Amino acid sequence: MTSRAAAYALLVGNFLIGMSVVAPAGMVGPLSADLGVSVTSAALLLTFGAVVLCIGSPLAAWGGAAMDRRLLLSLSLAGLALSHVASALAPSLGGLMAVRIVGMALAAVYTPQAAGAIAMIVPEKERAGAISFIFAGWSLAAAAGLPIAAWFASEHGWRGVHWGLAAIGLVAAAGVALSVPSGLRGAAMSLKSWGALFSNKLILVLLSATILSSCGQFVVFPFFGPLLGDLAGATPPQIAIAFAMFGIAGLIGNIAASRIVGTLGGVRTSLFFFAVMTIGAALWSAAVGSIEFVFAASLVWGAGFMASNSMQQARLAGAAPALAAAAIALNSSSLYIGQAIGSALGGVMFDAGLHRAMGWAATAALLLAFATVWWSGRLGRGA
Repeated sequence: MTSRAAAYALLVGNFLIGMSVVAPAGMVGPLSADLGVSVTSAALLLTFGAVVLCIGSPLAAWGGAAMDRRLLLSLSLAGLALSHVASALAPSLGGLMAVRIVGMALAAVYTPQAAGAIAMIVPEKERAGAISFIFAGWSLAAAAGLPIAAWFASEHGWRGVHWGLAAIGLVAAAGVALSVPSGLRGAAMSLKSWGALFSNKLILVLLSATILSSCGQFVVFPFFGPLLGDLAGATPPQIAIAFAMFGIAGLIGNIAASRIVGTLGGVRTSLFFFAVMTIGAALWSAAVGSIEFVFAASLVWGAGFMASNSMQQARLAGAAPALAAAAIALNSSSLYIGQAIGSALGGVMFDAGLHRAMGWAATAALLLAFATVWWSGRLGRGA
């Protein structure tokens, strides 16, 4: 019962983290209108947040490994909840940006340490399933939370989204404090451990694939709503539906990947979902002038993006089992590096009026990611 309660609490915490990271993507339009700034300026919330997460995730894995997980996790969630209160009250984009930087520093602590905590709570034979379960919080954030946030922000204002996330954060912090056992501590990471990871060729190739795929996603993702409004004449409810289709397909794809990986193996499963993601981006780019076709393309694109990252994490853990938590933290950093590069490139293209070309730039980056995953399979390890 204790492990089940802890797993649900940690899942809710990951839902909050996922929402905190991606929610601005659904709110750039309302934010820019309300604060009197450009869409590109509002999208910088994602870019700067990604930079903080990129740096903070491995630092948190290093510095927090030996700390009590219950205290560390509950404090990070409570602090993140308070950052959403401050965000809801922010008078300007500058104030909102400052609060987000603090909030993302707190968010960087959570996900790797939550995975480590649940691994110490459940029996060894249940660890893989338990870690997958708590990571479903991210999938739920994309499948349900982001479309709801996008719709709510367009209809009732972006500040209300932050009030809602603050409430979820306080509930999650209380749940973790009450359900996660005290005294859970991991082994401290040494510089030698990090050196072993960075000297592993397979890990470096896999991290490169993560950077490229995340870059491709975020050329478009922060500007998803404005692009559909401009190129397809989409209404706010239609934009929310497109987000929902993307997220729901991602959740289904993630579940499918967990079912077929035992048969196909990690490399083939990863290649399949990277291919699906790339094809979906190409279809989206070709169909972006028609909202009906965008719905269908979003389903294909979404079906690949969560599953591909799950496979990346599984293969990284397999490449260095003794350093799995640190390898996953590096994968998180790679995701955020890609987000920062992609959103910055997307901002330049958006301001230059290259709206239709943005989808093709995303497709090109995803195609390179697919090629990199294929190369990683040729190394003959981590299957």
